[in-house]
Amino acid sequence: MVAARRLELVVVRHGVTSWNLERRYQGQRDIPLLLPDAVPDMDRLHEHLAGAEFDAINCSDLARCRQTLAHVQPGRDASALFDPRLRELDFGDYEGRRWDELKDDPGYRAWIDSAGMQAPPGGESADMLWERLSAWLDDVLSQAEDRRHVLAVSHGGVIRELRRRLEAVDFWEGVVGQAQGRHFTFIHQGGAWRCSASSAVPVPGDAT
Repeated sequence: MVAARRLELVVVRHGVTSWNLERRYQGQRDIPLLLPDAVPDMDRLHEHLAGAEFDAINCSDLARCRQTLAHVQPGRDASALFDPRLRELDFGDYEGRRWDELKDDPGYRAWIDSAGMQAPPGGESADMLWERLSAWLDDVLSQAEDRRHVLAVSHGGVIRELRRRLEAVDFWEGVVGQAQGRHFTFIHQGGAWRCSASSAVPVPGDAT
């Protein structure tokens, strides 16, 4: 029997920014990391990834992800693919605004109640986000013959949507913290890829 093809995909969220702490919707605004506040979480992620040998690195082209990549995989910037398909959900008119500013807006409440299936004004729905993410993922899987261990640096909304689609996790349960993410294992059998396992990155309770 021919062994099933396998791909290990690690997707991590960028470090903390000032807008994260202010609870502002960042979306596709190019907000940099908040330094030195972002460093401890990124140090922990760096230690977790230190022994991994990635065949390829993909990264959102926004500054906060570029800075995170430079910290957790120093020296790999030159070989990384900076892909706008890995950008955060476009929050449209809500970008730069906080929950306490929006909470009484009926349109905002409708968007929240839809669990992302409705698009915010001027922004993307979850299905629109998934359309570009699935195109990116198809490209990654199509190269799995040569690249079997891939790192992607992206955003919280991206990882939440990947978890919803690949793990069947509820929309509100798919959140990961700054400089955290998921390790997805894909198996190719019967002519198709499927996600066979997923785990937290770094491992909860890991002291490194």
